[in-house]
Amino acid sequence: MESQSAKSAIENPKSEIQNLKSLPAPAFHDPKHQIDIYQGDCLELLPLRPQNSVDMIFADPPYFLSNNGITCHAGRMVSVNKGAWDRSRGPDANHEFNRAWLAACQRVLKPNGTIWVSGTAHVIHSVGFAMQQLGMKLLNDITWIKPNPPPNLSCRYFTHATETLIWAAKNLKSRHTFNYRLMKELAGGRQMKSVWQIDPPERAEKRFGKHPTQKPVALLERILLASSKEGDLVLDPFMGSGTTAVAAVRLRRAALAVEAAEDFSCLASGRLLAEFVWVGAGVDYFEMGLDLYCLFMDRSNGMPTKSPLHLPSKLVHRERKFYFVGLYRREIIFTVTALSMEEAWHQFQSSGASKDEVFSVIKTETEIYLAQ
Repeated sequence: MESQSAKSAIENPKSEIQNLKSLPAPAFHDPKHQIDIYQGDCLELLPLRPQNSVDMIFADPPYFLSNNGITCHAGRMVSVNKGAWDRSRGPDANHEFNRAWLAACQRVLKPNGTIWVSGTAHVIHSVGFAMQQLGMKLLNDITWIKPNPPPNLSCRYFTHATETLIWAAKNLKSRHTFNYRLMKELAGGRQMKSVWQIDPPERAEKRFGKHPTQKPVALLERILLASSKEGDLVLDPFMGSGTTAVAAVRLRRAALAVEAAEDFSCLASGRLLAEFVWVGAGVDYFEMGLDLYCLFMDRSNGMPTKSPLHLPSKLVHRERKFYFVGLYRREIIFTVTALSMEEAWHQFQSSGASKDEVFSVIKTETEIYLAQ
């Protein structure tokens, strides 16, 4: 159900223009790549956007799974609770919430725009029903198969190994975008099926921090390639770790994202900045007749972690890397991200590169700040 501000904007376009002036400043703004991240509630912010202004939407809403249950992660029993935002308020209230945010998304979709929503059985049936109530056109339901899912500890159910994605158009009259030939090419010359096997997020995708429901970039890239064009504006009303925005940058789409939690907004900002910034480090060395044995010391423990100056910027990422240079092959033979020299040496000794002797270790520290 649309909010009162959304209804008034539909009835009076002039009032909508006035509402746009009250939009808060984005938490992240990159005009070159046309990326904007807003921190707040999508039900409050989307009514301030113009109607018919978004080409495609990907939404990963709360699954209402935080019910004090347990699951298995990395071989350990852990709680399924993710936060208050994922707590069920009962089937009726959960469904009304789904209707509300879907209606807000439908308003900003262009006439031929489409929306993708991911979810498990706990939420996806409500989403599909709400879409039908709002007059959307259901196009496909995609089964995303997750290799190596966590086991079911109770041994009373089948192991949860899939999620469902519903793809729908704004209404029954929509002429949606579908890049059929590209999808056929990616499927090896055959029509792409509605069953996708895609690995969960790689370790590198979580180096800026972890989100409990983070989606792999490969999944979002396929979705964007299938149903949008270069230059299109993609909306994510529940941004999380920023995967949609990262995929949009890589595929030359504009992105508009909304995230309620400040820590996840900061996480996404760090991921995006890493997409834009490339750092190259060169090491010069000289040869000498006698290699001296040196004791390498980590003197960083006594260094301040915060700048004493009150600058208009916010730290969004800090990373410490260690580069191991070979004794005989004077090149980098192993690279690792670690908190200390001791941890780096432990990781080196556990790797296949440990068969080579080490001449030196180079440590670099990188901090990325977002200007405020």
